[in-house]
Amino acid sequence: MARLLVIEDDETIGSALESSLSRHGHAVRWMRNGHDALRDTDGHTFDLALVDLGLPDLDGIEVCRRLREVQPGCVQVILTARTEEMDVIVGLEAGADDYLTKPVRLAELHARIRAHLRRESSSGEDQNPIVHGQLHIDPASRRVTVAGRELSLRTKEFDLLLRLAREPGVALRRDTLMADVWDAHWFGSTKTLDVHVAALRRKLANAAPAATLPTISTLRGHGYRLEPPSD
Repeated sequence: MARLLVIEDDETIGSALESSLSRHGHAVRWMRNGHDALRDTDGHTFDLALVDLGLPDLDGIEVCRRLREVQPGCVQVILTARTEEMDVIVGLEAGADDYLTKPVRLAELHARIRAHLRRESSSGEDQNPIVHGQLHIDPASRRVTVAGRELSLRTKEFDLLLRLAREPGVALRRDTLMADVWDAHWFGSTKTLDVHVAALRRKLANAAPAATLPTISTLRGHGYRLEPPSD
């Protein structure tokens, strides 16, 4: 059972989400505005939050930013009736891990939640540290350090970096990365992959000189490749 936070001011949508998610065995708290939702995080820890961008008090993007600060381990999925691509990108960059466009299809919603909450057993995976230049990745502790300083990464940012780092120099297809990092049965937009790659590039670029760290190359029409550092 997962602990879910629903932040949605529309009574019809909120009630439908609460009912459907509860029937699937989740513990659901439904909040009608951003301020109440953020106050609620003081006493509760959530596995996943569904955040409406069009809230009556705070903009949903601001809620995502604040929620990321107080509950960094909480997966965020934004719900939006906005069709502009930039709104979605800003929401993802603000802290969200994924988005769904209203009207939300419940079958897709449940599939996305299962994908995000999936926790694969690590017993059969290589837990040895990975080193590329000044970048050190420790799968066992899920820590990333650059020149000895810890790099703060979101859950999927870590998973994506680890997946790329396991095969440096190998061209990895978009569908391969989506299947390995998100879910084998993922359906919907893969824009979240591009936003996570952009976030990783930005964090790595700010952490140390480019020559001492690997870089992520875009392979147009194919996917991405982690390039080992030149030194």
